[in-house]
Amino acid sequence: MNLVIRNISQFFCVLVVLAVSVLPALSAGSDDLRITPVVRAVQNTSAAVVNITVTRIVERGVSPFAQLFRGGDPFDQFFDGGSGMQKRKFRSTSTGSGVIINGSKGLVLTNAHVLAGGSEIKVRMINGEDFEAEIIGSDADFDLAVLKIKGARGLPQVKMGDSSDIYIGETVIAIGNPFGYTHTVTTGVVSALKRTVKSNDGSFTDFIQTDAAINPGNSGGPLLNIMGELIGINTAMQARAEGIGFAIPINRAKRVVRELLASGKVSPVWLGLSGQDLDQSSANYFGLPRVSGLLVSDIYRGMPAEKAGLAPGDVILSMNGIEIEDKDGYVSILRSQTRGSDVVLEVLHRNKKIKIKVRPESLQPQQVKNFTWSKWGIAVEKDSRGRAMLVSDVKPNSPAAKLGLKPGDKIHQIGNRQINSQQDFLDSFLRYRLNGNVLMKIQRGRNYYHVKLNS
Repeated sequence: MNLVIRNISQFFCVLVVLAVSVLPALSAGSDDLRITPVVRAVQNTSAAVVNITVTRIVERGVSPFAQLFRGGDPFDQFFDGGSGMQKRKFRSTSTGSGVIINGSKGLVLTNAHVLAGGSEIKVRMINGEDFEAEIIGSDADFDLAVLKIKGARGLPQVKMGDSSDIYIGETVIAIGNPFGYTHTVTTGVVSALKRTVKSNDGSFTDFIQTDAAINPGNSGGPLLNIMGELIGINTAMQARAEGIGFAIPINRAKRVVRELLASGKVSPVWLGLSGQDLDQSSANYFGLPRVSGLLVSDIYRGMPAEKAGLAPGDVILSMNGIEIEDKDGYVSILRSQTRGSDVVLEVLHRNKKIKIKVRPESLQPQQVKNFTWSKWGIAVEKDSRGRAMLVSDVKPNSPAAKLGLKPGDKIHQIGNRQINSQQDFLDSFLRYRLNGNVLMKIQRGRNYYHVKLNS
């Protein structure tokens, strides 16, 4: 009996010794298990994600009764922006996110809308360091911009990925500064690819859709794959739905960055054709199941469309796999392309559906001026006395002449775009060149008119 008790006692002593020696190893192993690929990706990338604060100077009308009330002037809404009322300048700030793509040069990639109208830009690192930054280049059509951090060298940078082989359903990670909560991490999956998002400025195409939470302040931050590689720039969310966010594919962003670094802007491209919407009768004639596509009406000599074999009477059905609904859709999709990259068109050519590869060409300002003169019949110059473009010449028998435009008229707006510079005017032509009716806001003397240019 004593022998049995002695053996049992020895057995428990052995168990205690084993437990003491094994538990630390198990504890260390549990830590290793907790460091998932998501954790590792965040650890390797967070230092390259920055918080961007943009200060803007805004001017608005002030009620003359403002000092009579504490806690808010009930009459202020009636005077805000009113003509002839007292104006006051205010400092307004907003925040967004960005990611360092070149640590040695201090280059940050973010959204163009994050920086729009900013007079002062500051970048905060994860360690709390603040730096001033300047805009190297920005393009609203792509909603991308590149910043340079002043006085910063040897910074951490993100590892570039490839958005051409993204899988629907793969895990993705978003890092940003939503609502001012710095370096917030959210995860999800790729919900869809090649999404189109419509806004007041037109349609933006070829987005990555994800259910990773992307809230205000996340704009400009990175979308990462499980390897910690940058595959997208978070740019928008569907305000009326939960779990729907969008990111710009990094392969497109790379092309935009190259142009922004080279010239500060992205040269607009075109294929060298004009077209029109289809109606039900023309859709029936071509045997199309629905009214969609762009009917090619003109091909410009020596341009990419002619070189690729396109001809008047062809119907362009899709571009890079994205269906073309109408001419506005065609222009919107083309706006998201850059020079040096091919587009694949699905075309109804001589009653057969074929695919044609075309490389868009950039348009130089003088070329756009020539096309504006030949199609609209307008030449403009900067109005030295205000923010508008001055009509300097009108072509006889042109759409502008038939409308009644005259030298000396001022163009303040084309479509929904304000015209403050020669570039604004040229960009508006590229955006609305296929429209049969173009809405313009014209000033003649002290009077303002909204007119339609029938082109």
